[in-house]
Amino acid sequence: MSDAAIPQRGVTGRRNRIFEALDERLGISGLAYPVPEHANKLAYSLGGLSLACFILLVASGVILTQFYNPDPTMAHESVRNLITSVTLGKFIRAFHYWTAMAMIILVGLHLIRVFVSGSFKRPREGNWTLGVILATLTAGFFFTGTVIKWDQESLEALEHNIAIGKLLGGFGFWFSDTFGGVPLLGRLYVVHIALLPALFTLVVAVHLLLVKRHGMAPSPFRRGVEPEPTEPFTGHLLRLGAFALVLIGVAAIVAAFFPPAHGPAPIEGIEVTKPPWPLLWLYPLENLVGLNGILYGTIALVAILFVVPILDHGPERAPLKRIPFMIGGAIVVAGIFALIIIAKTTGVVSHLGM
Repeated sequence: MSDAAIPQRGVTGRRNRIFEALDERLGISGLAYPVPEHANKLAYSLGGLSLACFILLVASGVILTQFYNPDPTMAHESVRNLITSVTLGKFIRAFHYWTAMAMIILVGLHLIRVFVSGSFKRPREGNWTLGVILATLTAGFFFTGTVIKWDQESLEALEHNIAIGKLLGGFGFWFSDTFGGVPLLGRLYVVHIALLPALFTLVVAVHLLLVKRHGMAPSPFRRGVEPEPTEPFTGHLLRLGAFALVLIGVAAIVAAFFPPAHGPAPIEGIEVTKPPWPLLWLYPLENLVGLNGILYGTIALVAILFVVPILDHGPERAPLKRIPFMIGGAIVVAGIFALIIIAKTTGVVSHLGM
């Protein structure tokens, strides 16, 4: 044995002792549980990438909050100042925006993948329910984020929110602009930066614990017997990290070249905008039946998602053996896309005065 190997062994020994000390207190080795081979594919990494987006949104959001004033008389100007006067402010806002868009798409694709692969079936019904809750919270993030930028689109979204609150009667008291003596914009800002992140973190923690408890669902697309999982979860995290780096790079490039617009200061009493595309599918429903279309359309979609494990409760996971449910899911997805296209091709309609 050479003398040069002795110091190296000493360094390795110290590292092992440090890891063992941390593991004793934090249980780090618990992350080394085995995962199946298909878990490393992109389709099975969509949930992890959604979580990566959430972490990036929290980090960029912390920076944005330093320059935002939620007072209705100051909010628009504070966003305008961020864009025009703060170093890298325009880029950070754009990165936050495009990462939010990526999260919405990834959460939607993750739900579709879980549905198609039958990964919600026994004993994972509860985790599907938590996933639907996380998707609903993601929609809440997007809506409140749309409002707090406080341009004309924001005001119209807020006015729709207040009108729907009135449809709820006593249950909509929180949506009154006079409740608690604090403007609704300020309360939605607190929801966006504090309440929703706290709820999302809590639900996603339980979601991940259930993934560890039940393991990842077997792939219905594999032929033959699936081999026993051998790769540790830490290896899966490394691959997920590589996907996340690509995501960060793409979001940064898009943010640099395509910063989101910030509309003019809001003017009450007019309706000249349409909702942003993730909410645009509700616009034709509103055109058809008024504000009730937004309320009942949202409730119907969430209810459909919640009852999926009840309707499709058989043991089969392969899509070709669940044709009626695949057709039903395709109809829902195609219907949403069709409503978005209809909304894109129709003119702006004033609903608040109806």
